[in-house]
Amino acid sequence: MGYKISDVISYLEQIAPPSYQESYDNATLITGNSNSEVSGIVCSLDCIEATVEEAIELGANMIVAHHPIVFKGLKSLTGKNYVERTIIKAIKNDIAIYAIHTNLDHVAHGVNKRISDRLGLLNTKILKPKKQLLSKLVFFVPEPEKDKVLQAVYAAGAGQIGEYSDCSFQLKGTGTFTPSAKANPTLGERSKAQEEQEIRVEVLVANHVLPKVLRKMREAHSYEEVAFYVQSLENENQEVGAGMIGTLTQEMDGEEFLDHLKAKMNLEVIKHTSIIPRKINKVAVCGGAGIFLLGDAIRAEADVFVTADVKYHEFFDADGALILCDIGHYESEIFTKELLRELLSQNFPNIALYLTKVVTNPTSYR
Repeated sequence: MGYKISDVISYLEQIAPPSYQESYDNATLITGNSNSEVSGIVCSLDCIEATVEEAIELGANMIVAHHPIVFKGLKSLTGKNYVERTIIKAIKNDIAIYAIHTNLDHVAHGVNKRISDRLGLLNTKILKPKKQLLSKLVFFVPEPEKDKVLQAVYAAGAGQIGEYSDCSFQLKGTGTFTPSAKANPTLGERSKAQEEQEIRVEVLVANHVLPKVLRKMREAHSYEEVAFYVQSLENENQEVGAGMIGTLTQEMDGEEFLDHLKAKMNLEVIKHTSIIPRKINKVAVCGGAGIFLLGDAIRAEADVFVTADVKYHEFFDADGALILCDIGHYESEIFTKELLRELLSQNFPNIALYLTKVVTNPTSYR
């Protein structure tokens, strides 16, 4: 028995939870039956008709693409444009299309880390961390059960702060309760007031794993009714957000860095603002359309900001604070297909994985 499409999706959604995507996005299974067995996967930046044809020729029945082929609602499927033709071809040939877009942009090991690695950046971190993605879970447990329950919630994903795991705050105290006549208490007797020495435990939990953490906490806890509460936090999640910033292994002058950028990203051309009169050390990046992060890059004292889809007047906004580079949307994210294949190969060594050979760049240079 091989892997199902649902197995692949489950794994990818652990790496880049769908809750991390932007509200406008459509990172999901777009076509296909999740219960179908996987015969092979094509990894691509985009999914167009030619990508589906490639999958058919390879005997692969799943395409994992960064960009969703469907962004807006479809009111008909008549083949009148490339989106509808792609969907029709995929459905007719039982090809599943799964998109992993801004959720993969937003994780620390995602698209922007791949760009940073190609540029050789060190000490990388998220440029603009997201807020309101974390909660504080507080629960109360009898002291002898503390380690058992803590290990259960840790294993479910609680207590992770950056590079530190199994993080908690604990405080001893006295818990009081009176079981009703219908209760089935683990400790004490029905209708009699009870005091127990308990531990108050506080852990941080990413919201997307909170349901699992609560379930595992209840399973490991001996109490019929577990005392706990959840508090939403405004804290920034340092592991999730837009863009990335890091430092070069050694300083370069402006022209030298542009040559470096061109070579490492396989670029034909770079649109950029004027060279600044200082050495380049700190570099901010954002795959795709990232001009909304220009202010963040400037505040982080980046010497260069590498992104794409910059409009004419937006180049003025750099205002000499840094070198703003537009390397093209396709060019900034093309190495995402390699990232996808590497991630999938770590968990599915027996599935045939292919890098698309279809060039989906809609722009050309001469």
